[in-house]
Amino acid sequence: MIAKITFDQFLVECPEDGLYELVNGEIVEIISTRNHMDVADYIRDSFYTQIKNLSLNYVMTNQTAIRTVTQAGVEQGRRPDVSIIDRDLWYSDRSAYAAVREPIQLAVEVTSMNWNVDYIHKLDEYQRLGISEYWVVDYLGIASSKFIGKPKNPTIFVHLLDADGNYQTTAFKGSEQIVSRTFPELTLTAEQVMNA
Repeated sequence: MIAKITFDQFLVECPEDGLYELVNGEIVEIISTRNHMDVADYIRDSFYTQIKNLSLNYVMTNQTAIRTVTQAGVEQGRRPDVSIIDRDLWYSDRSAYAAVREPIQLAVEVTSMNWNVDYIHKLDEYQRLGISEYWVVDYLGIASSKFIGKPKNPTIFVHLLDADGNYQTTAFKGSEQIVSRTFPELTLTAEQVMNA
C-alpha cells in the first residue's frame, strides 16, 4: 500500500516535468486535450488583456498548486487551468514554491471527462478555502443533466462567494456575456470561449 503524502511533501516530491495535483494523498498527472488547452489559453489571454490594460493588481498562472481541504479533512493540491492571484500575496514570498495556502481571487477549471471533480469536489474545496470566484467551463456540455440541464449544451458556470461564504451560481450559454466580479469590464461571451 502506497503511503499518503501531505501537501508539503507534494511540493517537494512533485515531478518538474508536466503538471500534477495532489489527490487523496497521491501525486496525479494532469493531461489535457488540445481543445481543452485552447479553451484555457483563450481565457488566460482574455484575462491577461484585462490585467494589463487596466493595470490590475493580479498575477495570472496555471502553474500554482493551491492547498485545499476536503470535507473529510484531507489535504489536496489543486492546479486550476487558470489562477488569478492577488499580486501582493504572490510577491509576499517570491522564494517560496509556486504554491499558495490562502484563497486566490479566481480559479478556472475547464472540464474533462472527469467533470464531476470540477462540479462537485473542487467546488466544495474552493468554497471551503474561500476563493472569491470560481468558473467551471464545460465546453463540451458533458456534465450530468442534473448540473447542465436538458438539452445538454456547452455552459460556463460562474460561482461567486457570498457574504456567508457560499457560492451563488450563474450559468452562461451561447451569446450571453459572462459576468465576472474579478473582471467587471470583461466583454466575453460563452460561445467565444467555447469556440476558441
